[in-house]
Amino acid sequence: MKTVIKKVTSGERDILANLLEKYNYEFSQYDKRKFDNNGLFGYKYLNNYFSEEGRFAYFIYVDDLLAGFALINKYKECSRPIDWSMAEFFVSYNFRRQGVGAEAVRQIFEKHKGLWHIKYHKNNMASVVLWNKTAKKYDENFELCIGDEPFNDGTEARVLFFEVK
Repeated sequence: MKTVIKKVTSGERDILANLLEKYNYEFSQYDKRKFDNNGLFGYKYLNNYFSEEGRFAYFIYVDDLLAGFALINKYKECSRPIDWSMAEFFVSYNFRRQGVGAEAVRQIFEKHKGLWHIKYHKNNMASVVLWNKTAKKYDENFELCIGDEPFNDGTEARVLFFEVK
């Protein structure tokens, strides 16, 4: 199995929007977000990934099959310094627990070294495990902070702060 990340082009925006709907649906079990009258969640920052500096959208492929995405920006999630933030990260069910997420993150970190914020919902146990394991792997002195903004359901955000060298 070969995992590769590829930068999303503006021509692939609609594909990313489709994946974001699946991601938001899955995440709604944790933060109780609602869809709109058209049955969509939407993602209000989507166009920013194609028009603003410091934002990166990547597709994750496994053996040339679309398997997920990652959105990277510089949005500060807590009071610690920042170079990068993992805004959203999604791997399709059929590619989970096979090292795909870890390999995609490794490739992302190769491109984006520096101080990272990764925010997660405490009830999303798969996320808790993945991100804490990741932070420890890259920086044994990582910190767990409380995020500046809670999730939609009022749950305080947990933010991992660590350095990728």
